[in-house]
Amino acid sequence: FKRFADHPVTFNSLGYFRNIDKPESLNSTVHMDLDSLKEEREVMDEHIVSFAAELTDDVLSSALKYKDSKGNEYVKNLGYLLQHVFNHQTHHRGQASTLFSQCGVDVGVTDMVVCIPNE
Repeated sequence: FKRFADHPVTFNSLGYFRNIDKPESLNSTVHMDLDSLKEEREVMDEHIVSFAAELTDDVLSSALKYKDSKGNEYVKNLGYLLQHVFNHQTHHRGQASTLFSQCGVDVGVTDMVVCIPNE
């Protein structure tokens, strides 16, 4: 979300992301234990929910100029970029649940359909 914090529309909810340090690389260890990771994740999630509440159709159809981790510059539709971010999170959750399962941890039901109430 640090990249979204650079959007010309100043989102109040993304001030948190503007002020966090960028990891040195994609494989950097940012948290040494699960408790500190969980605590940080909960804070981040609150800011992401606030960010979503600030979005409008006009903002979602606007462009975001950003650089990837290799310094390549792009200009892409903000709405599509957000779709990518949330879809990619699913990929990482799958990786994490696989690793936990391989270590013998029961991660419980991971199918979203279980969370959808019956009509």
